[in-house]
Amino acid sequence: MAAARSAFMRCIFRITTARSLISPETPFTNPISTSLLQTGIESSIPSLHTLIASTVFDSTRISSQVSLLPNRCLFHSTTLPTRSLRRRISKRNNPKPILNQSKFQETISKLPPRFTPEELADAITLQEDPLVCFHLFNWASQQPRFQHENCTYHIAIRKLGAAKMYKEMDDVVNQVLSVRHVGSENLYNSILYYFTRAGKLIRAVNIFRHMASSKNLECRPTIRTYHILFKALLGQGNNNSYTSHMYMETIRSLFRQMVDSGIEPDVFALNCLVKGYVLSLHVNDALRIFHQMSVVYNCQPNSFTYDYLIHGLCAQGRTINARELLGEMKGKGFVPNGKSYNSIVSALALGGEVDDAVRCLWEMVECGRVVDLITYRTLVAESCRIGKYDEARRLLGELRERKLVDRDCYDKLMNVLHKDL
Repeated sequence: MAAARSAFMRCIFRITTARSLISPETPFTNPISTSLLQTGIESSIPSLHTLIASTVFDSTRISSQVSLLPNRCLFHSTTLPTRSLRRRISKRNNPKPILNQSKFQETISKLPPRFTPEELADAITLQEDPLVCFHLFNWASQQPRFQHENCTYHIAIRKLGAAKMYKEMDDVVNQVLSVRHVGSENLYNSILYYFTRAGKLIRAVNIFRHMASSKNLECRPTIRTYHILFKALLGQGNNNSYTSHMYMETIRSLFRQMVDSGIEPDVFALNCLVKGYVLSLHVNDALRIFHQMSVVYNCQPNSFTYDYLIHGLCAQGRTINARELLGEMKGKGFVPNGKSYNSIVSALALGGEVDDAVRCLWEMVECGRVVDLITYRTLVAESCRIGKYDEARRLLGELRERKLVDRDCYDKLMNVLHKDL
C-alpha cells in the first residue's frame, strides 16, 4: 500500500513539474493562488485512498487517477528560473571533466627528482590538457623543498584561462595573492586579461587595486594594464549609448589615474577615450581629445581615430565636419574603413546630398570597401524621396552590371524603388 501511494505521488509530481517547465502555447492570464492549488490537491485525496485500498496496482489505473485531478492543479510557470536553478542546469549539461591519469603520470615521470620551477613551467607548457596542467601544478605544490615562482604561476594561469577553466584559474590566482614576494606586471596583466574576458569585472578591478597598492614596484600597473581595462570597459556598452555613458565615467577616472601616476598615454589609450565618447554620444568631447593628441599628449592620431570620429559625426548628421575629417584623413595617407564610408554615404543621402553620396559610394567601391544593404537602401530611398527615380534606377542597373549586389539584394532594392513609385 505504501509503495503504491509513493509511486502515485511521484507520478503526480513528475507531471506537474513537466507542465510547469514547458512554456505554454498561449499566455496564462489568471495564475492560480497557493490556496486554490492546495484545495485542488486535497480534493484528489479520495481518489488516492480508493487506489490504495485496491489490490491491483497497474499503470492503467495510475493514468486514470491522474486524469481525475482538477485542471487547476496543473499550471504553467511564467517566472524566470533562479540563479541557483540555472547553475544546476549548467552543471548538468556541462559535466566535470575527468583527469587523464595516464597523461598525468607520464608528465610526472619526465620531471627530474628535484625539479626547478623553470623545469615545471616547461612541462606545463608542453602539456596540452589544461586539467592535467592544473593537477600537475597542485601536485608540485605538495612536494617538499619546492616553491612556485612567477613562471609557474604565469603558465598555469595562461593555460587555465585559455581553456576557460576560470574556477581553477581563480584558485591559482588566490595563491598568487597570498604570497607577497611573488608577482610581476606580466603575471597580473594576464590575470586581468582572462578575468575581463570572462566578464568578471569586479574581480579584475580588485586585481588592479592590488597592483596599484603593491609595495613591489615590478607589480605596479603599466600602460598595458590600462589598455586591458579600457578595452574591457568599452566592450561592456553593447552599442547602447546609455550603458556606454555609464562605463565612460569609469574610463575617464582610470585615464586620470593613469596620467596622475606618471604614465604617459599612447595613441591606443587616447583612441579608447575617443571611441568611448563617440559611443556615449559625446562627440564634442571626442573632438576635444582629438585636438589635444598632438599638442598635449605628443601623439599623432591614426586611422582608427579618424574612423571613430567620422562615424560619430555622421550619426549626429554633422556631414560638413565629417567630410573635413575625411579629407584630412586621406591627405595623411589613411584609407577609411567600411564603417566610416557607410556612415558618411548614409548621412549624405539623408541630408539630401544624394549626388555627393553617390560619388562617395563609388570612391568606396574603388577603395575595396564593402557597402552594406542599409547604405544601398538609404541611398535608393532618399533618391526616390527627392524625385530622382531615373538616377536611382540607373544606379541599381550599374550596381548589377558590376556585380556589386546579388540577386536577393537587387530584388530588395527594386522593391524599395517600386514602393516609392
